[in-house]
Amino acid sequence: MINDCYYDSYDKKENLHFDSKVVHGALGCDPITGAVSFPIFQTSTFRHRTFDVSTGYNYSRLQNPTRQELERTMAILEEGTEAFAFSSGQAANMCVFGLLKKGDHVILSDDIYGGTFRICQDIFSGLDCEFTYMDMANLEQVEAAIRPSTKMLFVETPTNPMMKVADISALAEIAHRHNLLLVVDNTFLTPYFQKPITQGADIVVHSGTKYLCGHNDVIAGIVVVTNQELADHFRLQMKSRGNGLTPFESWLILRGLKTLSLRMERHDQNAKKVVEWLRTHPKVKKLNYAGLGGMISFETDSAETVKHLLSDVKMILFAESLGGTETLITFPLTQTHESTPPKVREALGINERFVRISIGIEDPDDIIADLEQAMG
Repeated sequence: MINDCYYDSYDKKENLHFDSKVVHGALGCDPITGAVSFPIFQTSTFRHRTFDVSTGYNYSRLQNPTRQELERTMAILEEGTEAFAFSSGQAANMCVFGLLKKGDHVILSDDIYGGTFRICQDIFSGLDCEFTYMDMANLEQVEAAIRPSTKMLFVETPTNPMMKVADISALAEIAHRHNLLLVVDNTFLTPYFQKPITQGADIVVHSGTKYLCGHNDVIAGIVVVTNQELADHFRLQMKSRGNGLTPFESWLILRGLKTLSLRMERHDQNAKKVVEWLRTHPKVKKLNYAGLGGMISFETDSAETVKHLLSDVKMILFAESLGGTETLITFPLTQTHESTPPKVREALGINERFVRISIGIEDPDDIIADLEQAMG
């Protein structure tokens, strides 16, 4: 049985370095056939061997071997206890905020992905939950905002799209002193550069669409947890909502993860070169970069410069999303943060002069040359 074979292979992975873990995953190869590429179990149901004897799988909405391999791999990489693969990052966050009850309060990063803002304000506010947005780097401000009804701290670090960085360990200390959950969105840095659980986070979330997949061909969300109570919550959410990731998309992320270390290194190296070039460009008025990873954002001198930049790039692609092999340029005002209230956007600096770039793995000189010709 697959489940019987699992533990021997899984336990041995703890001794490997990260670069080996991403290649070999949990089981890595199929214990039944020896297939080096873990199979896509494209089945809705599973045969029972006899009365009251199961292989450990019953129905793919509940669990599927391909999705399980991805989930166990992510638990290894993030150093959590269990992981869950959802049909999108939004589906994952819906289940995170599903931990809330009527009257609960959450403190979040002020500069947060527009879709997360929309979940909070358009859905959970209607269920009488309350949300406070602030700069999570200001620890005194965060602690002062805690109420008796506060349930959770939810932080992006770096944030999307202003690249603000927060101290995860310090936030964990505050959260646990007040019996709160600390949730960290680790999409931008991935466990290659940052492991929030080792710094005290209770839950880590990812848009698996981005760097984990790495090839712009999957929509997925990942949640990694640190204890059985949280695992039981997410397992029930997935079972009841039917929002688990499909076997094929799970396999695509497993395949993408094998090159995560290599890709993140190249994204990071390329971004550093592009940042150095942007620092001296006369039309760049403010540059945001966390110092690691492949994400950059900047404000230009005018809306006209942005229009030319978005219209005239040739190799770089004007598109939403991030984290793929191709360099993508995004206009947050109308793409990723259209759900954020105008006053909040303006206060953060998300305006008609502002763009975000996900640096790909192309030759960095080609990325720079394309930006140069498009910006004029």
